[in-house]
Amino acid sequence: MSTPPSAGSPPNGSPHAAISPPSPWVLRFAPLVRAGGPVLDLACGSGRHLRLFQTRNHPVAGLDRDLRGVADLTGTAGVELVEADLENGAPVPLLRDRRFAAIVVTNYLHRPLFPAILDALEPGGLLLYETFALGNARFGRPASPAFLLRNGELLEVARGRLQVVAYEHGEVASPKAAMVQRLCAVKDLEAGHGLDGDPEPRPLPHPLPA
Repeated sequence: MSTPPSAGSPPNGSPHAAISPPSPWVLRFAPLVRAGGPVLDLACGSGRHLRLFQTRNHPVAGLDRDLRGVADLTGTAGVELVEADLENGAPVPLLRDRRFAAIVVTNYLHRPLFPAILDALEPGGLLLYETFALGNARFGRPASPAFLLRNGELLEVARGRLQVVAYEHGEVASPKAAMVQRLCAVKDLEAGHGLDGDPEPRPLPHPLPA
């Protein structure tokens, strides 16, 4: 299920939160995305990550049930916007017949989409996922377990399908107090040279300054 939208509205009247800075997690690992590869911002909201990858010269696609938060990008070259209900059980546009160099999902959870998300990654494609985890109820919404990841849940999603580059689970203070879980993983399990069957590790970008 989806997490509830954040409070606040951008100038165009969208119910989505006003455009906020990109997630530091997404910013840190954005350089690992294949240069010029297409990027999907799933449940894009106000499009903060769609906009980030557009500035990095990637063709981008935004997918959401409500596109008013990215209405200002309508008709922009290299930007594709698709309005769709992600949770009605029907095949999701873009996930059904496309492959992406990266898929970004933040502050959103609908577990039935996990298989389609992984299938929509191209070989070597990057999954950047960050959303709320169990324990977040002590800080406010979302509070229902339906919207909250269990400890290690994203690792289980990746197991046998993706190479985990980085994973975090715990309490954060910024941009607000919350319990979060984060994953960066690449669709590449091909054995690396001299690694006893393990895949070739990706370079780890330096953490961003606090």
